[in-house]
Order: sequence, then structure tokens, then C-alpha cells
Amino acid sequence: MKRGQPSLKRPLIVKPLIFQLATLLIACTFFMALALRMDSGGLYTDEAITPVIARAIVRDQDGGLSIRETPELTELRDQSPDLWFVAEDDAGRNVTSGDIPSQYTSLLGRLQALSYAHLRDRNPPYRLSAVIRREIAPAGTLTILGHGKLTGVSLVVLLASNVIVIPIFIALALISLLVTPWIVRQALAGVSRIAREAEQIDANRRGRRLSEEHVPSEIAPLVRAVNDALRRLDEGYEQQRRFIASAAHELRTPIAILRLKIDTATEPATRKLSADVARLSNLAEQMLDIQRLDAERANERIDLGALVRRVAADLAPLLIASARTIEVQAEDASVLRGDAGAIERVMTNLVQNAMEHGGRHVILRVTGSGFEVEDDGPGIPLEERDRVFEPFQRLRPRSTGSGLGLNLVQQIIERHDGRVAILTAPGGGTIVRADFASP
Repeated sequence: MKRGQPSLKRPLIVKPLIFQLATLLIACTFFMALALRMDSGGLYTDEAITPVIARAIVRDQDGGLSIRETPELTELRDQSPDLWFVAEDDAGRNVTSGDIPSQYTSLLGRLQALSYAHLRDRNPPYRLSAVIRREIAPAGTLTILGHGKLTGVSLVVLLASNVIVIPIFIALALISLLVTPWIVRQALAGVSRIAREAEQIDANRRGRRLSEEHVPSEIAPLVRAVNDALRRLDEGYEQQRRFIASAAHELRTPIAILRLKIDTATEPATRKLSADVARLSNLAEQMLDIQRLDAERANERIDLGALVRRVAADLAPLLIASARTIEVQAEDASVLRGDAGAIERVMTNLVQNAMEHGGRHVILRVTGSGFEVEDDGPGIPLEERDRVFEPFQRLRPRSTGSGLGLNLVQQIIERHDGRVAILTAPGGGTIVRADFASP
């Protein structure tokens, strides 16, 4: 992802997490405030006193309960001078310490029926505030009713809320950080599929459309808009292709008539137009080649050895007339599958370029995976080797070529799953090499 591009992580993960945590904190604060407001008043007895009391209760020789003054119990008495408690076993035997309020005397002998309670006194000094707990002691299981250290409801609620809120807080954070990204990936899986389909669209494979299946409804309008744009581009390209094909076909007849009239003319000025008419004819043929590129490619077996010999034989009279020679090297018989006519036009074009821009000797050679054309001319500068494949790009401004030949060569070779490169020949000329994938 490029810097500056918006990410879905923040709106779909970070922001919901912040919202959830803020909501949780507000809700907890509200419920704590509500609990404090609804509280009827008074202080609680701290539950921590009952384990200390239980550890100080032991059995005497006749099985009754007695109090052993432990350091913990002594410390508890120092902290709570008004400490009192009752410890009772399941048989109803009990032991008491301190001044038991008369309000609780009726519970003596019946505590074993209770397990948990908080009793609160409404008025200071809150001596009636007490706690009831079942504890495991050295003397066995005991029920303890006691009064000791006092604590407020706010602290109790705060501690209880922390025990509940913190795990929920952590659970929500983990869900947002771990589960939400997975949910987002699943929801946007269709978008990733569309991205892969879009990467396969290129100028040489028209008619492709993006699939709207499995795409979220919010993104479907974008996919439809892209498909509509692709359809309009295909229609425009088809109109342009038909125009080029029609124009090229229409030009061939008047060009042929002009060539015939020039060839039969006796005036020197008229015969000098022969080269210009040849350029027009070549340009019309190249326009037809552009149209042929869009036709479905043939998949025939091509013997490159036989093909280079045929091209050399066809071009030999033209080479001889211009005082040039051509040599064929086809010892390595190579086989290619594709459009034989298109590959033949590539060879012819490269040989003609070598004749026009190269030296006096041209070599048409079959290699292990393709073919190459070598000349002994001045060569092509390194900085120009990529540009010569651009449409209408000429190495020399006054060149007689149309500037379309090498661009067509490149397109035809690439459509045969090959690549074309320009190299420096051993003698200083140029080698144009076409390599193809194995058939």
C-alpha cells in the first residue's frame, strides 16, 4: 500500500475498538454510580476477618470449640477493638468472642443453616454490621458470624467491578484485534479476486470483464462502472480497428494504380515518385498488419529453417538489385507454433530494415529458440535501442520508413510469447534477435 492511501484497518478495526472500550467504561461508570446511589447507607464488615477467625478455632478434648490466640487474630483485635464473632460447627456447637449484640443471640445454634450474608447497620458506630461465611478451619467446617474492620460500599463496588470489567475489557480487545481483521478479510475477499482479474486485463486481450459475483454490494457499483468503461473502450477500439482496416484496403487500389502509371511513365520527374509510392504501399500494408494482429492467432507448426530460406529467396532479387548480399544460416532446425504468415512478415521486415539502415551484407540465422537478423552497418546506439520499437519512431529523421515496422515486429513476437532484443554484432553492426518459448 502506498503512503497516503486510506486503509480500511482504521475505520473497521481501530475505531470500533475505541468505541467499544469507551462504551464499556461509560457503562461501568454508570452502573457503579447507580449502585452507589441505590445503596441504603452504612458500612460493610470486611470479609477478610473470617479466614483469620477460622484459623484460630480448634477442638478441645471433649470435641467442643475453643479459641487459640494466633498472631493473626491478635493483630486483627488491635485493628478492630470492637471485634466480636461467633464460630459454629454443623452440630450446633459454638464459641464466641467479644460482646455479641443482643440482636444476633437468637442466631446462636442456627448458623449452620446459613452460608453467606452481609448485614449492615444503618447508624454509627455500625456495631451491628456483620458478615456470615462458611470457612474450612483446623476444627472442621465452620460458619462464622463476625464484626470487625469496616469498609464502604464504594470500595466494594469498585473491586467487584474491576473483577468483572477487566476480563470483559481484555476479551473485547482481543476480539477486535484478532477476529475483526479475519472478518474484514472474508468480507473483502471478493475485492481481492477482482483485483487479480483486473491485473490480467491488457490491450492485447480485449473483451474481458470483471466478475460481479462474490463482490460486496457496496463495491458492486464500482465494478459495474469499470465494466462499462471497459466496454466503451472495446467499442472505441473496434471502431478504430475497422477504420484502419477499411482505410488500408481503400488505399491499396489507388496506390497500385499510381505505381503502374509511374512504372510506365517516360518522364524522369514522374519516375522519381516511385520511392514515395513504395513508401505509401508499405505503410498501407503495415496498417493491414495492425488489423491482422487482432485476428485470432493461428497455431500451426512453423519450420523456421524452411521459413528463413523462403524469405531469403523472396528478397534476394531486391538485395542483388541494391548491390547487397544475404546469407542464410539454418543448421539448427528450430520449430515454433503460431502464425506462419505473421512470423514471415517479421523476418521480411527485419531484413528490409537491415538493407535500408545496415551495411552491405545481411545474415538471416536460425538460433536454438528463435532467429536473428545481423547486418554489418553502423549499428544502433545503446540509448536508442528501446525507442526504435515505439510507433512512428525513426532512428534518423529523414529515414524513408514509416516508423511502424519495428513496433509491429515487437507486437507479433510478443503475441507468440516471445521477446525481441537489439544487440551489437561482433563486427560492429546490429543483431535483432527474436527468442520464443519452447513449443
